[in-house]
Amino acid sequence: MKMKNKKAEQTAARQRHKDKLRAQRRKEPSLTRPEPSIEERPTILIVCEGENTEPSYFKQFRLSTATIKAIGEGYNTVSLVNRASQLAQQKKYDQVWCVFDKDDFSDNEFNNAILIAETSKFGVAYSNQAFEYWIILHFEDHQGGGLHRRYYEKKINKLLKPWGIRYDGKGSKIITEEIFNLMEQVDKDSGKERISLAIERAKRNYNNYDHSSPAKEESSTTMFRLVEELLKYV
Repeated sequence: MKMKNKKAEQTAARQRHKDKLRAQRRKEPSLTRPEPSIEERPTILIVCEGENTEPSYFKQFRLSTATIKAIGEGYNTVSLVNRASQLAQQKKYDQVWCVFDKDDFSDNEFNNAILIAETSKFGVAYSNQAFEYWIILHFEDHQGGGLHRRYYEKKINKLLKPWGIRYDGKGSKIITEEIFNLMEQVDKDSGKERISLAIERAKRNYNNYDHSSPAKEESSTTMFRLVEELLKYV
């Protein structure tokens, strides 16, 4: 009986030792490297009416957590929205935005383009009358109301003159790196970044209208919506 008890005790001791080793191994850190997790950056498709101005502007945004694909193919209003639909069917994008101007297009064309884009769940960044109005708001607190686009280039160059920079609104129509950098810098008078001022001013002007007919809402722009979205990924 004594021998059996001794063997039973030894067996129990060995089992306790094994259990102790297992417990220690569970507590020890693993030396195996975990598989790296690859997070895909969301891609934002921006379909622009202008072939130069708008794409040259958007391509200068440096986003750290998203990718911009800005294209300008010369489409306008409803045809631009239809083109955005075609591109969205060819490849999956996380967001699709349509950027177009009122220009001389009819009120019906302009308003319908906005409606069709919104129905398609696309973001809309329109300008009435043209995209350059958005540039002006970075440097001047324009209160909305009539400002014909024929005066945009002259006004922009007057605003840029202190820095010795010009915008070629009749030639290349490119938003250069110099202009873009100025639009991001701090305004000395307000102490705010100019891009923040443009957003504030555009929002205020936009909210002064009832939006029953965006084609009648000169001067206004919803560019602030798209830029606010892009700034989330900087």
